[in-house]
Amino acid sequence: MASVVEYKGLRAGYHCGYCDSKEGKASCGMWAHSMTVQDYQDLIDRGWRRSGKYVYKPVMNQTCCPQYTIRCRPLQFQPSKSHKKVLKKMLKFLAKGEIPKGNCKDEPMDSTVNDAVAGDFALINKLDIQCDLKTLSDDLKESLESEGKNSKKEEPQELLQSQDFVGEKLDSGEPSHSVKVHTVPKPGKGADLSKPPCRKAKEIRKERKRLKLMQQNPAGEHEGFQVQGQPPSLFPAKAKSNQPKSLEDLIFESLPENASHKLEVRLVPVSFEDPEFKSSFSQSFSLYVKYQVAIHQDPPDECGKTEFTRFLCTSPLEAETPHNGPDCGYGSFHQQYWLDGKIIAVGVIDILPNCVSSVYLYYDPDYSFLSLGVYSALREIAFTRQLHEKTSQLSYYYMGFYIHSCPKMKYKGQYRPSDLLCPETYVWVPIEQCLPSLENSKYCRFNQDPEAVDEDRSTEPDRLQVFHKRAIMPYGVYKKHQKDPSEEAAVLQYASLVGQKCSERMLLFRN
Repeated sequence: MASVVEYKGLRAGYHCGYCDSKEGKASCGMWAHSMTVQDYQDLIDRGWRRSGKYVYKPVMNQTCCPQYTIRCRPLQFQPSKSHKKVLKKMLKFLAKGEIPKGNCKDEPMDSTVNDAVAGDFALINKLDIQCDLKTLSDDLKESLESEGKNSKKEEPQELLQSQDFVGEKLDSGEPSHSVKVHTVPKPGKGADLSKPPCRKAKEIRKERKRLKLMQQNPAGEHEGFQVQGQPPSLFPAKAKSNQPKSLEDLIFESLPENASHKLEVRLVPVSFEDPEFKSSFSQSFSLYVKYQVAIHQDPPDECGKTEFTRFLCTSPLEAETPHNGPDCGYGSFHQQYWLDGKIIAVGVIDILPNCVSSVYLYYDPDYSFLSLGVYSALREIAFTRQLHEKTSQLSYYYMGFYIHSCPKMKYKGQYRPSDLLCPETYVWVPIEQCLPSLENSKYCRFNQDPEAVDEDRSTEPDRLQVFHKRAIMPYGVYKKHQKDPSEEAAVLQYASLVGQKCSERMLLFRN
């Protein structure tokens, strides 16, 4: 079935949510009655995103906070130190029920996976855009947080590590090189020189392992030991333990039989015809309300079932299960995180021919200490890698929009390697090459080739497909019967935004 859309034009000057600019946001949008996964893949590769059945594209050189499409490359992804801490924190909670001590602040990702979508959905409801496609149904059928184990000792200095949000206390016990210490410090101040210097737990574990190996093999013949009295090497160059753990190793590390908790991740198609989606709808909705009220301070009366259904349980994407696609097929899904029999988080995702696209995340605020925003993103990256094993072209993880001018939304750049979409030529550029330009200007063309153009720009608008009065016709035929000049301007604007390929495949509904 072909994609059918109704273009609604430009909406400008509405509240941003990320800044206090009087300019406001500007975007072009369209209602999608139905959409193939390939068409949507091509659209998001031109800067479009969906919120329910409303598909929109920011007008980058007009909007107050330019929103750049960002994608991560999962096949080359390596978890950072802070990512590993989140995964270890989850494992400790599942295995022992261990809850991090101290003030558990949300990780940056925990605001939402895609806050930008929520903001634009609010616009859709407030503008009360009417969609004529409801009447087409019959016609169409016919046609950052630390691990909680930092030292509790209050030392006078802190070591700040860049990007990893780690504040490790300095408790080496050794005096500074700039100060000569000749006397025992007063009680409660400085290091106690009558006791051996404190060492990091990692160093102590290495020492214990070295001593244990020496006791087991006094002759030093154990693999990894050097001969002739040289210091033993615990980790020989070819040892597997020398390799960093993969993302999958960290996520799926085995738990003890008597683990305190059980976490299960279920992939459920977004369809009320699916029994699992239908049976879990009530619990999922209650979780959504709890999240919106606690995290975004939304009034409860604005979090009704109608809004929830339109926003997160309705999708224009037509489910497809081609033989060369992933076992779960393509389409829209809820990835539900079940902890001990109840849902604690739901990641809304689209599985497309080339990527897994993150739409939204909502979770139980009572489990904020698990940094579920970061954890779910890492699970979705691992899930993309899993799908890639069966479907080789599916190799990217789209994280929505990157807003460099908004500190709250810059966290997405921490998932490396990643690329930003050039808003003029629609080519992907590594984020490292984009950041210097974004520091100087909110709006940037990332493609450095001044001669480069949009390769899929609309060059033959007359070939655009129009759905009018139950008939499908090329725009070249349709326009002969139209006298309103504004109609031609709207159609040409639509064609320039969706590109030549989509304009020839999708049906533009005109009444």
